[in-house]
Amino acid sequence: MSETPRYYVPHSSVWPIVGSVALFLTAFGAASLIHQSTAKVAGEAHFGFAAPVFYTGLAVLALMMFGWFGTVIRESLQGLVSRQLDRSYRMGMLWFIVSEVMFFAAFFGALFYARMISVPWLAGAGGKLETHLILWPDFADTWPLFMTPGGTASEAMQAWGLPFINTVILVTSSGTITFAHWALKRNHRFGLKLWLGVTIALGICFLTLQAIEYSHAWRELGLSLGSGIYGSTFFMLTGFHGSHVTLGVIMMTIMMLRVLRGHFTPENHFAFEATSWYWHFVDVIWLFLFTFVYWF
Repeated sequence: MSETPRYYVPHSSVWPIVGSVALFLTAFGAASLIHQSTAKVAGEAHFGFAAPVFYTGLAVLALMMFGWFGTVIRESLQGLVSRQLDRSYRMGMLWFIVSEVMFFAAFFGALFYARMISVPWLAGAGGKLETHLILWPDFADTWPLFMTPGGTASEAMQAWGLPFINTVILVTSSGTITFAHWALKRNHRFGLKLWLGVTIALGICFLTLQAIEYSHAWRELGLSLGSGIYGSTFFMLTGFHGSHVTLGVIMMTIMMLRVLRGHFTPENHFAFEATSWYWHFVDVIWLFLFTFVYWF
């Protein structure tokens, strides 16, 4: 890292506009996929462009990240990153994680609102609202809600099966990536490769078990985005978390490739450190998910 107190200003780049287009396509395609899924459940007509748009957005996003991050890596290897710019990178990653916390807080807020406010109100809590007697006389003030007004039935996902195993896996992975970070700061390259590889393997195990869990939920428990508020909040929270785990595994795999090329030193390894921050964030979010989505 350069000791010169200067701020490197890169040349103009096409990557920001490419990233903006990619994010728009991904978000539009994802929203269309959700609408398409609910339309299928309701037996309504839907358009078939959602999946191509979504996957095109992901492909363009991957291209943007590969190109832009590659540029940043080359700048770092050329010694163009000063301490001032390094602080900017750290603040940027910090605020990115804060924004991700707010992202999940919104979905947790929806879950708590449904459980603590909406469901009791629909059951006539406090004797102030009795519309349920006309709209849904058989409504039961319980969570999860296993029956929608349209007659869609489902079951709850149990906490002490695959979800608990995945909790153990993620908590363990938080320790292994910390061991890898310690090894890097001590310049123990073998330990760095070993613990980082173990963390990647644990992340892949988590995603594999979550895919099995989703198959079980869909085929045997009747859970889907269209199976009421429980199904929608379950898949929104766990699904977005799964996408973050996938991104974390990709980030760690890239870190492994860079480690194998000898890129990091004990003094200059912010990319690895930022990846470890992100992985710890993913682990903490899962603990909240396990507690409030699966357990209570």
